Amino acid sequence: MSADGEFRPGSVALVGAGPGNPELLTLRAYRLIQQADVVLYDNLVSPEIVGFAPPSAECIYVGKSAGNHTLPQEEICQLLTAKAKSGLRVLRLKGGDPFVFGRGGEEMEALLANDIAVEIVPGITAALGSAASFGFPLTHRDHAQSCVFVTGHLKDHSIDLNWQALAQSNQTIVVYMGVTGLDIIARELQAAGLPGETPAALIHKATWPDQALYPTTLGQLVQTAEAHAVLPPTLLVIGAVVGLIPPVKMT
Repeated sequence: MSADGEFRPGSVALVGAGPGNPELLTLRAYRLIQQADVVLYDNLVSPEIVGFAPPSAECIYVGKSAGNHTLPQEEICQLLTAKAKSGLRVLRLKGGDPFVFGRGGEEMEALLANDIAVEIVPGITAALGSAASFGFPLTHRDHAQSCVFVTGHLKDHSIDLNWQALAQSNQTIVVYMGVTGLDIIARELQAAGLPGETPAALIHKATWPDQALYPTTLGQLVQTAEAHAVLPPTLLVIGAVVGLIPPVKMT
């Protein structure tokens, strides 16, 4: 951020749009969106938030979904760099937080390597939005003294996690992008010692109007996902705190 808080031409703002609900956007994010000349946005950013951009702004969709990338990451970095070097105020709008499984780190590195000023604006990540939407905590003195965020797949679509470290009592596990690997996640956590009856929940599009919650257990993860045809974007939460979800969704 510049000393006076202005969005400088020739700079890039990596902005977290939050989990979807426009009212969860930060004031800083809202102000920068309104000043942007170019907005590059992901598929997890709600249309209402993209709509905050001025009519004169160029809005470019660069979303990624499983097996379908509008642009490879390298080309997104090149586009951000080119737009900034042309003297524009460039805003990169990401669902959740840009630094929580949002590839914001890769984009920041590329921009700084090209001597482009970068501002980072945090956003409410999906884990926080999911817990708040359905009324349960991620940590609790009686149930979870730690909370771990992990990704359900790597660049090569494999899953390589420290299962022993994850399979601890009194811990909440939040898995991003794990729908396609639910069978592996459930199998490996149980093999590492986490009981099959451990509470779990699949949370689809938290904070969006069509959000959905599917409570289950670690041992029944795959069956629950299949029964409800659960698709991305869905967050997986595993741990005793899931048992605190109220029987009626909080509003």
